[in-house]
Amino acid sequence: MLKIENLHVSYGNVEALHGIELEVNEGEIVTILGANGAGKSTTLLTISGLLKPTKGSIFFGDIEISKLDAHEIVKLGIAQVPEGRRVFSTLTVQENLNLGAFTVEDEKTIKKNLEWIFSLFPRLEERKEQLAGTLSGGEQQMLAIARGLMANPKILLLDEPSLGLAPILVKSIFATIKEINQSGVTVLLVEQNAKAALKLAHRGYVMEVGNIVLADNSENLLTNPAVRKAYLGG
Repeated sequence: MLKIENLHVSYGNVEALHGIELEVNEGEIVTILGANGAGKSTTLLTISGLLKPTKGSIFFGDIEISKLDAHEIVKLGIAQVPEGRRVFSTLTVQENLNLGAFTVEDEKTIKKNLEWIFSLFPRLEERKEQLAGTLSGGEQQMLAIARGLMANPKILLLDEPSLGLAPILVKSIFATIKEINQSGVTVLLVEQNAKAALKLAHRGYVMEVGNIVLADNSENLLTNPAVRKAYLGG
């Protein structure tokens, strides 16, 4: 479904990605692990069209998307949930969700997606007239994911969805991601909670300073001594 070939991305004169290769098959949850500054968020931002590569290609199916604008990429079926939630704090929950659907022209699809999202996140339906900025951190994360789903994506890019959340909320968010995947949405997940991510994902990639240094199925990564030492606490 998604294939990255020899991807190089720079911030000014500093190269952040040094020719990475990555692929995501339809129906999978794939996770990218790595320390801060490894290039995980840069990878997602480049897939989304918010950053442009200096070299290399990104294919969504058979369409080369690395030169497309971000809104064109969303229309193809790729939506990103950014790190730090980034909800529109002065708009209501419902208005945030409406903005998520701005590329979807079919009203029936929008209505169907909204009903599905409220079944996933009943708390959001309860608070749909509430300003997003007054929600708790966990509720804002729910809203950020829900807003991404309103774009009716084929693949959802999630950047650190558990960041700053209490352990009980982390468990809930990961259970919801699994449910989203089981409904037919492919997921590419960037996450520092390596253990939770690998238990959820089918496969994983490990990034270090702009390079992918390891790629394997989740079971093997969970038992890999180097991964255990670096990301799983021994």
